Amino acid sequence: MSDQEGDRTSEAAGARELLRSIEVFAGDLPGFDPAAAPEDPVALFTEWLLAAVRAGVREPHAMTLSTVDADGNPAARVLILKDVGERGWQFASDAGSAKGRDLAARPRAALTFYWPALARQVRVRGPVAPEGPERSAADFLARGPGARAEALLGRQSQPLADLAERDAAVRESSARLARTPGLVAPGWTLYALRPVSVEFWQGDKERRHTRLVYRAGDQGWTRQLLWP
Repeated sequence: MSDQEGDRTSEAAGARELLRSIEVFAGDLPGFDPAAAPEDPVALFTEWLLAAVRAGVREPHAMTLSTVDADGNPAARVLILKDVGERGWQFASDAGSAKGRDLAARPRAALTFYWPALARQVRVRGPVAPEGPERSAADFLARGPGARAEALLGRQSQPLADLAERDAAVRESSARLARTPGLVAPGWTLYALRPVSVEFWQGDKERRHTRLVYRAGDQGWTRQLLWP
């Protein structure tokens, strides 16, 4: 074995040891009684979200959005939840972005929330549809100036020569917004995922995790416990 191969083997073993040494489910964890869960998953999600806020979880509204492109290749990225309610679970992006193209080709997605301080996870699956031009424009105009300036460029995921090119483009875009504050990125889209299932997962130090899934049906929501 060469020295280089030996170094790689040692690094791999070090990574394994590091990963195995990291503590999980540290600290005091909240309880979860699924028998007392509300009939609507939005109510339980709101309860858990507020608990995450009170626990000081950073960006508790951050979620992983998973999509699949036209060729069946999956992709995942972290976005911010914009709203949740009767219209669904809302998030926004440029329709020309990779995620926008994925949703145009296959309009279904999954959302995953994870709050490690509470050992809680929420998984949401269902079809996705645009909310329409007016709601999309309102969402865009509610963003901060920097976020609007960047989104107005409409270049997400395109090749970038260097950071100076980015900074110059954002400065120019910010100047455009200063001159015309009502500008809206033409591709900006507010999406709503209408869930067919919402699963709540409560971790346990002894690995006796609790899983409760809500499934949408003709008569409303049904609830079912799942094995960990």
